[in-house]
Amino acid sequence: MSDKIEKKAAEPLLSKKRKELLSNPMDSDNPITIQVLGICSALAVTIALEGTVIMALAVFFVLVLANVIISALRNTIPNRIRIIVQLVVVASLVAVVDQVLRAYAYEQSKALSVFVGLIITNCIVMGRLEAFALGNKPWDSFLDGVGNSVGYGWIIIAIAFVRELFGAGKLFGFPVFESLGLDYIGNGFFATPAAACIILGVIIWILRARSGYVED
Repeated sequence: MSDKIEKKAAEPLLSKKRKELLSNPMDSDNPITIQVLGICSALAVTIALEGTVIMALAVFFVLVLANVIISALRNTIPNRIRIIVQLVVVASLVAVVDQVLRAYAYEQSKALSVFVGLIITNCIVMGRLEAFALGNKPWDSFLDGVGNSVGYGWIIIAIAFVRELFGAGKLFGFPVFESLGLDYIGNGFFATPAAACIILGVIIWILRARSGYVED
């Protein structure tokens, strides 16, 4: 019995199983394209790259820290109030993000407005706390938080890249087509939620086709 405990304790920090906690959410088990979570923000905040990157970083900060905190407290949280505890932890972290944005990126704070606050109820965040952090150790929960937040982040950044490039002819506000000597007039359709939905649908189709994902 003691040998098994020692063997378990000696598991590498980045074993094959732990590497999958990082890699799977970025592709074969992506929270947006496979689990179909976080769709609202993927459609709402992706009109420009700058705001989208800030949102991705905010979710990264909240999800990773919340996962670690809930995992560290998992054996002391009474089951009947676990959701309340999770909400308190997430709300506190979101408040920190909101105040930092107000102090150092006020214009983006106004642009993102309510969407930062809605991280509290983001189904990806709450889902990982409930499904993973409550049943796993802090290091594994850290890796799970990183994997899922990066998986979420690269999808919304990809959508924003296409929308800003073809909607405004810019990237991070830089006039891409104009700098290339091309006379491009932005296509207003890419500024609409319908365009975001179509782009997301194409990404979902590509990733599901690559991973061989089949719904039951």
